[in-house]
Amino acid sequence: MKFVIGNWKMNGSRALLREMIQKMRDIKSENRAVLCVPFTMLDEKNDVVALGAQDVSTHERGAYTGEISASMLAEVGAKYVIVGHSERRMYHDETNDIVRDKATRALENGITPIICVGETMDEKRAGKTFDIITAAVRESVPSDVKDTIIIAYEPRWAIGAGITPTTAEIAEAHRVIADTLAYMGLDGTPILYGASVNSGNVGEITAIEHVDGVLVGGASLKPDEFVSIIHSAK
Repeated sequence: MKFVIGNWKMNGSRALLREMIQKMRDIKSENRAVLCVPFTMLDEKNDVVALGAQDVSTHERGAYTGEISASMLAEVGAKYVIVGHSERRMYHDETNDIVRDKATRALENGITPIICVGETMDEKRAGKTFDIITAAVRESVPSDVKDTIIIAYEPRWAIGAGITPTTAEIAEAHRVIADTLAYMGLDGTPILYGASVNSGNVGEITAIEHVDGVLVGGASLKPDEFVSIIHSAK
């Protein structure tokens, strides 16, 4: 079983979500599909795909205009939430400490956090890839985790650029993350790959050791393509 998680970012509509749900009704696959949609679509009732959010506040309640708490997400039925996505780290200066706090709030409310880690192009060129992702895992994962978490490796230099790292690069990064999680007592935690995933490359990517699924961006907004990705992930 592989995870196939779509991240719609600030895209989509209720009409598209309903079309996607309808397209997914006839899927015959053991893979677990999740759609992380904008907050306004999380209450869409369906028996086909689990819905998740793309962010959550570090606060549980209070005078934080525009923030959404984990308990609010749970109330509308969100089962997953992405935390620490590269775009949040880049555009909102989110640190590993902030990401850890968000993951903690999610777990406290029965929501599975999808914790994103990855290096920039400058960090890659400086040979710091493994140092960056090791530190991100150690510092972004809450202490004393007893419930399910998911790690997503997304090389920040490849996201939105149409670039896919080599099989060897993906394998090495996932091995480092798996070793780090094992050292932390979290052996077996699912590790996803995310960056420029499509139906043409997902089979090769998910065949790599320690790749337990994919986090899909733009391709998850295309119903036929997303269904094909779910079927093709092995």
